[in-house]
Amino acid sequence: MKYQYTEAFTADLADLSKKSPEHLKLVFATLPKFIEAAERYVSDPGTAWPAGLRVGHLEGHSSVWEMTWNFAGPDLRSTFEWVEIDGEPAVRWRRIGRHAIYKNP
Repeated sequence: MKYQYTEAFTADLADLSKKSPEHLKLVFATLPKFIEAAERYVSDPGTAWPAGLRVGHLEGHSSVWEMTWNFAGPDLRSTFEWVEIDGEPAVRWRRIGRHAIYKNP
């Protein structure tokens, strides 16, 4: 699976690494689970996402998806969209951070 990152995502990630290294560890620990689930979804869009990721469409933004990295805390969410890179389905990460990212997903 290929990925792209928006400038906003890159800035969010840099801020996260400075302010909350524990959040960054959570991202890297959870990412393999997301990648597996995304690859299954690409193969069969009817496949359910793992409940632990809370992946779904962002309300009011039909092409933007959201994901919660952890239920118990810390409050860490991200937004992404499906794009094509070299003719293949890919993920463009849009934002990552706390609930405030939904103001400009």
